Amino acid sequence: MKNNSAIHEIGLAMAGVVGLGVIAAGPGVAFAAEKAANKPAGTYVTGDFHNHTTCTDGTISLKKLVDKSAGTFGLDWFVQSGHGGTGARNCTLAEDPFEPVPPALGLTVPPTYPSSGQPVTSGKGPNQTWTATIGNAAIKGDVAGTADKRNMWRWQMIQEYVYPTIERDSRDRNKPVFVGLEQNVPGHEHTSSTIIDGQLPASGAGNANAMAQFEYCFDRGDTDTSRGAANQWDCTVPGSANNALLDATARKILVAAGTGSGSAGHFKTVEGVKWMAAKYPKTSYYIPAHLERAGAFDPNGNKGFNIEHLRDFNNAGPTVAFGFESMPGHQAEAQRGSYSPSAAGGGTYGGVGVYAAKIGGVWDALLGEGRNWFFFGSSDYHNRGSFGPDQRESTADFFPGEYTRDFVLARVGSAKLGTQAIVDGLRSGNSFVVNGQLIDQLSFVVCAANPGLVRKAHTGAVEAAALAAAAKHTDVTINGCATMGEKLVVRPGADLIVSIVVRDPQGKNNSPYSFPNPSLKQIGISQPLNEPVLDHVDVIGGKVTGYVDPANTAAYAGLIGSPAASNPSAALMKTFNSASWTASAEGTRKMTFRVPAVKVSQYLRLRGSNLPAATPYETDASGNPLLDFGADGKIACADSACPAHMVVANGVKTSSLDVAAWSDIWFYSNPIFVEVVNSTKVAGIK
Repeated sequence: MKNNSAIHEIGLAMAGVVGLGVIAAGPGVAFAAEKAANKPAGTYVTGDFHNHTTCTDGTISLKKLVDKSAGTFGLDWFVQSGHGGTGARNCTLAEDPFEPVPPALGLTVPPTYPSSGQPVTSGKGPNQTWTATIGNAAIKGDVAGTADKRNMWRWQMIQEYVYPTIERDSRDRNKPVFVGLEQNVPGHEHTSSTIIDGQLPASGAGNANAMAQFEYCFDRGDTDTSRGAANQWDCTVPGSANNALLDATARKILVAAGTGSGSAGHFKTVEGVKWMAAKYPKTSYYIPAHLERAGAFDPNGNKGFNIEHLRDFNNAGPTVAFGFESMPGHQAEAQRGSYSPSAAGGGTYGGVGVYAAKIGGVWDALLGEGRNWFFFGSSDYHNRGSFGPDQRESTADFFPGEYTRDFVLARVGSAKLGTQAIVDGLRSGNSFVVNGQLIDQLSFVVCAANPGLVRKAHTGAVEAAALAAAAKHTDVTINGCATMGEKLVVRPGADLIVSIVVRDPQGKNNSPYSFPNPSLKQIGISQPLNEPVLDHVDVIGGKVTGYVDPANTAAYAGLIGSPAASNPSAALMKTFNSASWTASAEGTRKMTFRVPAVKVSQYLRLRGSNLPAATPYETDASGNPLLDFGADGKIACADSACPAHMVVANGVKTSSLDVAAWSDIWFYSNPIFVEVVNSTKVAGIK
């Protein structure tokens, strides 16, 4: 009864606070950019948008990948991507023991598979070539590959084969399962993208024509000049002064290899973002993937993303390019995330790239400008290394939803979850990413302290609202409060109330291992590897100082550690753990504090882990994640149940591969911004 009263009290206290563009009278009173009454009800739903099948460089069929992701691991939404360019194999076919089924006929029964999966070398199931299954005459565009094994351009796969298969699966499951693209980025490495126009209409057959055209026009690997054959696409960018650079035959910009190709490629990539923003401003996204992996940008090649490139993308299309995938897939590889020592930062930190893992680094620099630049993760599923796809061990990848999950607030009210709600949710920044099922609920809210209420009552009311929202997998929608991806505008000197509620789900996660976590065993903690416990939650904050002018080259462009790629104001504000949070038997942890008398615009973000501070080779004395390569061969996996595939150092099995991934797990939230009147305007956030 007290909780209900508290929620009612805060609602009444803030009922007179007005919305966009108007600040109510009185010291400290605030408003969120959008009034609570204008927000449809929303629910956090889980998904993945970066993964692969045999149509590109994966090892399983479309059907099996969706079965595992939306079925076995229960994702609420799923975007099948795969690289651009060409591919030789027909991923629309099912794995053996089923006979190949022509794509147009579909599958009438749910498939079962041998425990080891179908070997790529067998040339059966989804490893059969397009030439063998549909014939060379059906393959369109310029000829690629050889006569006996001709490659199909990815635009044709997406348009004619992948999309119809995916749409059928989506309707069968009554879930939004749609098509994206892991673009081979001109001048850089890879980006996760989609355009949902045409996909999954309410009735009738849909299409992925817009997604296919983007691949033809802007993928580095697509050198087809046919204009999509009968499609006769034109890659003109509306309003661009650079359309004269389009090749007369291909009607797209062609970038020659060699000297200057990286810079020319980046130019083409920015044109692609402009194209998306002009034609599909609210129905597409463009999210650079594992962007630290290839190292620094090379002006004469295709690798890396420096901070200036991310700024360019966001400037060209802020509704399209609004974040990065700094929590990469490939978490079970020996080089975690597939990040070698030549990656920016030298590898991952707790499974996260240095751009987001380092406090005061690239992500904090972008947030310090007040940009809508948000954090995402993915599975990047290709294969399970030395294991089959139906085995639980892995020396390479985890399936979508098995290890990494994007929790996205989808505001659908009473309507059915659809593709637009997913894209809108990603764009909103009202999302968080979790590895290893460390948490499954998060409510994170900042409210302006109302001077008319008793301090204790007001703080308790905010916490009660956060607790109620977490329990319903939704967010706090009260005037005068903001949550992830939003900003709160307050008068100078206002106090802020920050409330965080998470749930550490009780019981087992998806790990197949029940022996004690080797990383924790070093410090005398015996905790089953498949029953992780949230150790602490960090609150990180920094000042917002405004956008950097591209003309100011020194401040705009730079590598990690340079002033241009840093935010020196970013710092660890608070850490909560069992000594400072309020815990329940069901796994809920409540944390609430006040930020007094704010004078400047700022932001707050969260992260949390199962590992305490000062865990050898894993975290430093402040709890920051250490370089994952630093743990190689150093943490013994001495339990008799430790699997045989572990890396052996000096005759001893060590925590490595999938065991290392399950040992060291984190979650990251997106930020909440606070704009102080007469301080820096947080221009990029509503």
